[in-house]
Amino acid sequence: MPDYHALLDAEVLAFLEESARFYPPDAVDLTVREQRAVYDQMCAAFDFGRPEGVRVEDRTLGKVPCRFYTPPTPAEATVFFCHGGGFVVGGLDSHDSVCAEFCARTGFRVVAVDYRMSPEHPHPDDFDDAWAAFRSVAEQVDGPIVLCGDSAGGNLVAAVAHHARGRLDGRIAGQLLIYPGLGGDPTQGSYLTHAEAPGLTTKDMAFYSAIRANGVDKTGDPTWAPLHDTDFGGLPPTVILTAECDPLSSDGEAYSAALDAAGVPALWLEEAGLVHAHLRARRMSTKAALSFDRSIAALKALAQGRLPGL
Repeated sequence: MPDYHALLDAEVLAFLEESARFYPPDAVDLTVREQRAVYDQMCAAFDFGRPEGVRVEDRTLGKVPCRFYTPPTPAEATVFFCHGGGFVVGGLDSHDSVCAEFCARTGFRVVAVDYRMSPEHPHPDDFDDAWAAFRSVAEQVDGPIVLCGDSAGGNLVAAVAHHARGRLDGRIAGQLLIYPGLGGDPTQGSYLTHAEAPGLTTKDMAFYSAIRANGVDKTGDPTWAPLHDTDFGGLPPTVILTAECDPLSSDGEAYSAALDAAGVPALWLEEAGLVHAHLRARRMSTKAALSFDRSIAALKALAQGRLPGL
């Protein structure tokens, strides 16, 4: 097992310690209701508020609750955002300050999606909501749309990009996937090296996967796991940001390689010395803050249909 006290600096370790005060490492042993409660408490502790000038309005799109973040100046692009949380926890409030900051720093409109979650609504309900909300956004807004999501949300927006081919061609300018879970090979790479990583373990991932599948074999379904697709052509330019100390790191590498092989512009960035969920650490960790800067630069470049020069 890696020595995480050697791989992670004092700021990241302090972030992990603060996170564990609310969301313990064995949280998956709690009931789903308890998990949601402690997750919400943790996210509230890391909520830094909304930057001045960002207007917020809750709306329903395609029968799905969504939250619109509008910048003070006219938006030239839209970020379509799905939150992380293993398809089990999280919501509009858990990533509120992240979305508000995306809006303020890019000058883009941000639409966050409150998709249905497991176990009450196992797959494909989560994907169906993401697709319905995206289709509605594509009908209602002008200009480029950049898909963005972290962890489980990265899975959902990538699935939307795959599904949009032949249905809503030309509406997606790019996608930014932040430490996404894309359905990679669990027998190799980071799944083994960082199986017990702080912030996310393969035990956590197995719990989330089982509860989302609800006893159904989802192998080969790209709306479940985009890496299960057999065709990676025709996808938009893609940036994948992963964390070094995260079992999901190899998913970013594998997805980038699949896009490269299909001739799709792709950029995989491995964030050294960082952990899963480091979006919340952007005010505590210099490394996480720099990673957040890269995500902003990626959103701006992808809105122009190109990869950033990071």
